[in-house]
Amino acid sequence: MRKGGKKDGPLMNEAIRVNELRVISDAKGALGILSKDEALAKADEEGLDLVLISPDAKPPVAKIMDYGKYKYQQEKKKKEAKKNQKKIDVKEVKFSCKIAQNDIDFKVKHAREFLEKGKHVKLRVFLKGREMATPQLGVEVLNNIWPLLEDIGNLESPAKQEGRYINMYVTPKKK
Repeated sequence: MRKGGKKDGPLMNEAIRVNELRVISDAKGALGILSKDEALAKADEEGLDLVLISPDAKPPVAKIMDYGKYKYQQEKKKKEAKKNQKKIDVKEVKFSCKIAQNDIDFKVKHAREFLEKGKHVKLRVFLKGREMATPQLGVEVLNNIWPLLEDIGNLESPAKQEGRYINMYVTPKKK
């Protein structure tokens, strides 16, 4: 038999320090209020663990179950839930304040491809040296780029400064 502790999960078997328990069995249903020793004897009889599932109840509730199997099923449920989550891919496209129009067109083409594939796009302008004195130049660059993307994207957050970067976040439009 295993001994339980708080770091492993709920209290089990000998680690339970309550004299009277309301006991539930996987096989037989509710067994009523039993002493700790009687409950442990019943669990041993069935070859299972006595697990404290509701310590705050009066009297506390314990269940006779196969704890290893229970823990395995919980892990399985977590994995299944994780598998069904949708992972959001964020692609980053960087610009500078002194960028030529053909470079803008080239980078916007890539941003459009990302949006068409359903990925989120973060547009960034890095402010170098003295460009930090005029961050509005970076905001202007991003504001000039937005009209080129607004037909296939939604503006999640407008251009705003975060440290040395001016960031704009664009998500794909729903089809």
